[in-house]
Amino acid sequence: MEKTTEDRILAAATKVFMARGMAGSRMQDIADEAGINKALLHYYFRSKEKLFDEIFKQVSGQLLPRINQILTSDLSLFAKIEACCQEYIERMLHNPFLPLFIIEETNKQQGTFLERHLGDQRLNMARFAEQVQQEVALGSIRPIHPFELYLNMMSLCVFPFLGRPLMQHMTGLGQDQFLAMMEARKREVPAFVIHSLRL
Repeated sequence: MEKTTEDRILAAATKVFMARGMAGSRMQDIADEAGINKALLHYYFRSKEKLFDEIFKQVSGQLLPRINQILTSDLSLFAKIEACCQEYIERMLHNPFLPLFIIEETNKQQGTFLERHLGDQRLNMARFAEQVQQEVALGSIRPIHPFELYLNMMSLCVFPFLGRPLMQHMTGLGQDQFLAMMEARKREVPAFVIHSLRL
């Protein structure tokens, strides 16, 4: 099926944001990548921020329901840790500029950014928390608060994307090397988290 102009613009914006970051991207760059003129780009989206808003809406609209599906499923606790970590990293690999921009916009807009984009959407942690508490009671894992465990998982998945510019500058990692490392973290992060829980 042929892409609509709006689809081409969003794909182009994602590619440009990934390569140059939000601050380094210009509307002209996005128009060139989409193969359209700048006036047409402005007709569809008035600014980079509007473009980002649409991309974020699409990504969050896919990610949060998927994470909730994993958290409320009948998978074992360790299988949920693996699935959640893989899902987060996979989404960030496709949109590595997202975490840093979300933090910047959340701080800049005093919380209205998340209200506007997420509304009353929340993580459904009840089943996950219950499983953590059960495993602790059985002596299968060390005592840990379920939200502490979830925070550990998210931090290990998302921080490399937040710290990417500094990490690449300090280590000399190229874009391809960084992405390959993040691909490997789909396995490394859950293995590290699970190992940290074992008694």
